[in-house]
Formats: sequence, C-alpha cells, structure tokens
Amino acid sequence: MPVKDKKSGNKSFNPKRSVQRAKATRKAKSQKWTIKVSDNSYDWSSRMERVSLIREGLPYESIEFVSDKSNLSIKQVLHFLDLPQTTYNKGKRDKNLLSGRDSEIILVLTELLEFGLNVFNSEKEKFQRWLQKPNISLGGATPISLFDSLTGIQEVRNTLNRLEYGNLA
Repeated sequence: MPVKDKKSGNKSFNPKRSVQRAKATRKAKSQKWTIKVSDNSYDWSSRMERVSLIREGLPYESIEFVSDKSNLSIKQVLHFLDLPQTTYNKGKRDKNLLSGRDSEIILVLTELLEFGLNVFNSEKEKFQRWLQKPNISLGGATPISLFDSLTGIQEVRNTLNRLEYGNLA
C-alpha cells in the first residue's frame, strides 16, 4: 500500500513497487560492468571475468574512472588504495598496471557504485549524499569511509541491498 504525504496528497513511496523492481533487477540475466579509459574498455559480467581482469591488472587511469563515478577526488581514491600520489603519477605516465589488490578494489567499487545508482533510481546526487552521511547500519560510519577494504565495500553493498528491499539502512 502506497504511503501518502498528507499535506500534498502525493504518493511518496510504494514498497510493493520497490520490491518488484528489486526482484526484476535480480532476475536480469546478465549484469555487465565497464571501465572506460582513454583508448581501452574493460568489461566483465561474471566473477570469473573479474578474476581474469584482476590477474591482468587495470591501468592507473582506472582510478580516474572511479573518481568521476563516485564524485571523489583522485587523492581520496588514492587514500583508499593506499597509493602515494607520486606512484600514481609515475604509473599513469609510464602506462603501468595496478597491482591485483588495487585492481580488485577498483572493479568491486565500480560494481558497487553502479548498484548504488540503480538503488537510488539513477539519482546521482542523492546517492552521493547518501555515501557521505553516517549510517546506523554501518555502525555510524559513512559508507564512503569503508571503501578502503573489500569487507567494507561488501558491508556498504549489504546496506544498499537492505535499502533496495525497503528495509531500514
């Protein structure tokens, strides 16, 4: 049953529709993610394809892709990866590849950011505000503060899952 705003009479939230949308998203046959950097595109649609990309390594330019998608500065993304600015500058200039761990964090963050945008109905500003606010289900931490580990990223994803199905998060 939709919840109505008594002042304006408009529907503000329909939990049944939200749950149906979430189920339809889950049933989608193949989710595909892409990281586009200057002259290459890195695509994956399964965990095994992700493992393959992790083993190959992503270019340092992929840090810029995550920075743009999350509305974070490159310096903040480098902090999550525990990479010095000088290493990033040299790696980008020399067209080097990120380590497996750093590539994995970039890939998982890309998936999380795409999922978050879907949960927030492609409202980028709302999603980015949510990332910056302390969250009770994350122990009072901001979602963005947990981007420095795979476990933290998974906790943010779990919180987004709860939001998608209408649970408090």
